[in-house]
Amino acid sequence: MVRRSASSAIAAGKPEKIAQILETEIRSGRLAHGDQLQSENELVRRFAVSRSTVRKSLSELTRRGLITTSVGIGSFVTFDGNVVADEAGWTKALEKAGANALTRTLRLEIVEDRALAEKLGLESAEFIALDRARTSADDGHAISIEHSRIPMMPEIENLPVKGLRDGSLHATLREAGLHPDHGEEWIDVVALGADDAEILSCQPGAMFLRTRRVIRTREGRVMEHITSLLNPTHFALHREF
Repeated sequence: MVRRSASSAIAAGKPEKIAQILETEIRSGRLAHGDQLQSENELVRRFAVSRSTVRKSLSELTRRGLITTSVGIGSFVTFDGNVVADEAGWTKALEKAGANALTRTLRLEIVEDRALAEKLGLESAEFIALDRARTSADDGHAISIEHSRIPMMPEIENLPVKGLRDGSLHATLREAGLHPDHGEEWIDVVALGADDAEILSCQPGAMFLRTRRVIRTREGRVMEHITSLLNPTHFALHREF
């Protein structure tokens, strides 16, 4: 059996302790969104540790979605004090989080998508397509773009004509008696395509978080398939389990 000395155990815990101190400073607002952290050299001197220990601490803060580090420039706070939970849709979630977001409806129409229907195990290939883009109302920079596909159902066949209730798809579906119960989600990182990049005024190839979600009713009926492209400057994914 390999025994660890007390000194080695303390050394192993230093990155976590430093990360906790810096996290407290970030979450308390002492280090605000956009602030630059002290340089690696300054942190080495401040905590009297090695450079590798500081880098492990910074990596942990990055993993927690609190900072981002640019080689040769430094580390900056990305945490803004707001938690975004999208159970009721991104529009309401961003409003609750205090984000000043402008939502544009790009299209709301009936489309045919046989490939998606086959993927979801649906007999009909008719969907209501709802595409929306969100940008900052302050300076116009990109926040997200969403491509929702709702299977054509009698309860919502007039949706393209009537429009969304209060601008919310979630509220519209609930009004029609369609209540989300469970689903599944895939999360990855993709390069922004030319069409989406043009809509968001971004460079094609910019890396965005992508979530793909299938939402079902209690009976297992598919309510919605949605693909969201999220600007990582605004979003970090945090799951508790």
